[in-house]
Amino acid sequence: MIKYSLIVPVFNRPDEVAELLESLLQQQRDDYEVILVEDGSTVPCEVVANAYADRLRLRYFAKANSGPGQSRNYGAERAEGEYLIILDSDVVVPAGYLAAIDRELANAPADAFGGPDRAHASFTPVQKAINYSMTSFFTTGGIRGGKKKLDKFFPRSFNMGIRAEVYRQLGGFSPMRFGEDIDFSYRIVEAGFTTRLFPEAWVWHKRRADFRKFYRQVFNSGIARINLTKRHPGTLKLVHLLPMLFTVGVLLLAALAIVALVLIALGLVAGYCCGEGCNMGLIMAYAGAFLLCAALLPVALYATLIGIDSSAKNHSLHVGLLSVPAAFTQLMGYGLGFIAAWWRRCVRGQDEFQAFEKNFYK
Repeated sequence: MIKYSLIVPVFNRPDEVAELLESLLQQQRDDYEVILVEDGSTVPCEVVANAYADRLRLRYFAKANSGPGQSRNYGAERAEGEYLIILDSDVVVPAGYLAAIDRELANAPADAFGGPDRAHASFTPVQKAINYSMTSFFTTGGIRGGKKKLDKFFPRSFNMGIRAEVYRQLGGFSPMRFGEDIDFSYRIVEAGFTTRLFPEAWVWHKRRADFRKFYRQVFNSGIARINLTKRHPGTLKLVHLLPMLFTVGVLLLAALAIVALVLIALGLVAGYCCGEGCNMGLIMAYAGAFLLCAALLPVALYATLIGIDSSAKNHSLHVGLLSVPAAFTQLMGYGLGFIAAWWRRCVRGQDEFQAFEKNFYK
């Protein structure tokens, strides 16, 4: 009997799939299956799947590109397990992963569940910094599975489990461009089913390898928040507004810093032209210097907090320093996406797909 069906949508990531499958060999049990769904990849992972087919109960499917949500649904339609576990292709699971899920379910039943993510020691410093920015209380409020958090926990698709009958009853993931996992979690709760965080059922999550790709990811997440609010009125919380407020605050401080630099420059020019006795030039220069300090101080204090906290958590000053731009990328990317979606959907009245026609899957 199959208890767990692990469903993994894949798009051009054969090397990462190999790492995930290798880690699944360490589970030391035979009551689970692995379903790989190739989502229109130009670099398929079929060769990798075939290499593990004699060591894992594994099925591989290839289909046209439709995005991760619909690929998960494709795998769920073919799954045989009592529980469906949705994993991203860029995760690696520890040896006790399924055992931790077993313990939690034996402790108390749950219709849906999810676990947190961590950075593996082998990850690059940039990946560790990005992982910090996505999981720290000081950046995301801990809503992605931390024990200290500002909002209720909702399972996310990089590490998400659900009873198969509940999945099928709700119709699985909707055809959203992004944010489809939170939409599904909201629908699970709205239907009266129980969700829980399984703290020990964690995974190593590689995330993006550079800041450019990371910015695009979090920008899309900001867009998703407005789309989710439209679909699920009343779900917008203060923690979701914080990145937007942070972004507006940083932009205002940047504008203040520019004004301060102009005042300093004008003061210096006035002092030079009028000579040492020109008090107006001194006043302008001192005023500009004061404003510049006022603009830079909040940013410097926050950057210092992030750098110290990340350095301590990662035991690395290098990762701590990289976490500063990672945190600003995470918050401002999300904030700018949120503002763009608010403008197009709430002010201009465009619908979900009209507002952002670009295909974000490819």
